[in-house]
Amino acid sequence: MPKTEPTPRATVDLVMAFDFGLKWVGVATGQTLTASATPLITLPAKKGKVDAQILQQLVAEWRPQILLVGLPLNMDESESTMCDRARAFAAKLANITNLRVEMVDERLSSRAAIERHGKVRTGKPNDPSHAEAACVIAETWLHSIT
Repeated sequence: MPKTEPTPRATVDLVMAFDFGLKWVGVATGQTLTASATPLITLPAKKGKVDAQILQQLVAEWRPQILLVGLPLNMDESESTMCDRARAFAAKLANITNLRVEMVDERLSSRAAIERHGKVRTGKPNDPSHAEAACVIAETWLHSIT
């Protein structure tokens, strides 16, 4: 189960954020110095499942101190049908990486990502909006700790 206690800023330099989806999972890295994030990659998913080895390789390469997963709440703050799946993905991340995983409210992250690029989601692997949505998730968390 993902850990939910807040992480002190002093112990975090780099975060890795995930925009969970059933077909694609966007990944971004963020750092606390400037509270900004950079899109990294969009990973293919099959019904929300991503290859654990790829996830482990990303974490080993970037060495974040914390992982963030977007929580797709409804606009009224109620749970969407995807919340349980996103939490299961977060639990998998915690299990395979032994890192702290926090859920981050991701309402409107996809819209913000599309606005950054001025393009709608295409559903194709090279669609930058998934990784850009992960940036929004990372920056939401980074701004919440400043």
